[in-house]
Amino acid sequence: MALSVSRRVLRAFGSSHFSSIPFSLSNAFRGYGNGDSSSSMPSSGFGKASFGVYRRYSTTILTPNSSEGTFPPHLLSSKRVLTPDREIGLYQDLVIPVTNFHNEDKGFMVLAGDVFDVPIRKDIIHRVVRWQLAKRQQGTHSTKTISEVSGTGRKPWRQKGTGRARHGTLRGPQFRGGATMHGPKPRSHAIKLNKKVRRLGLKIALSARAAEGRQLLVFEDLDVPSHKTKNIVDYANQMETAKKLLLVDGGPINEKLKLATQNLHYVNVLPSIVSLTLPLLFSKASACRCFCKGLNVYSILLHDTLVMSRDAVNRIVERMHTPINR
Repeated sequence: MALSVSRRVLRAFGSSHFSSIPFSLSNAFRGYGNGDSSSSMPSSGFGKASFGVYRRYSTTILTPNSSEGTFPPHLLSSKRVLTPDREIGLYQDLVIPVTNFHNEDKGFMVLAGDVFDVPIRKDIIHRVVRWQLAKRQQGTHSTKTISEVSGTGRKPWRQKGTGRARHGTLRGPQFRGGATMHGPKPRSHAIKLNKKVRRLGLKIALSARAAEGRQLLVFEDLDVPSHKTKNIVDYANQMETAKKLLLVDGGPINEKLKLATQNLHYVNVLPSIVSLTLPLLFSKASACRCFCKGLNVYSILLHDTLVMSRDAVNRIVERMHTPINR
């Protein structure tokens, strides 16, 4: 099997490259392919020189910048390998620059490590997303039982003598227009999830965006000069890597920002935290139809870029540090 794999590698070199391979190695492959390895392979074996060439062409890890031996460039990958600048999940405070829609320098901000640098756990994210999607289901599906469908309760025909199957009603599930047995009824699809797990899921989602570099931006505020959509479109065009933007403000959403984004399907707005005294103001975002008050895990995952105001970051950190009421 080792020889067959090496033959496929050597075949990619073309016929011109086989001239540099020792005769014993070529005969060994030729004999292996004919099924007669004893007649074509010399008694002395490959030898040190042959084994060196064989190992160089079959087991050495080569890169486009490698100088050891010749290797067909079309077999080498030119894809750039990105290595993280730091280790994620060490609960270290992060320093991030603060800007605005005009790309002006507004200083720096320190992100709490216990909120924006927690270990990434996909299982927690999966549980939180399932909880959100199950909780937002309306559960208004309903079917009629045999006592709810319209129709007479009279026995359709006599019990015996007709040759037909015996029936006591025409409202049964086997008849057209009859009842549905064991069908869905209005109910709640919500599942229970501990508050600690929900809070941890939000921390993990924020940490994942912070670890991706430019996927988490902090603005001094989200004030826009006017309600024109062109202002948000111009800013979104400056971000070449962003396809969907989620804008998170600390308090109630500014009316100008709401009007400027409500006609853009790739820009959505959410408040950081919605209390009972604040109105639920956000755009028509599909990500926000999960009936979660404020910033949530599902909305973060649906957008590749998260833009938060300084006030929103402070409110989120304060909420994450608040003890859970039992």
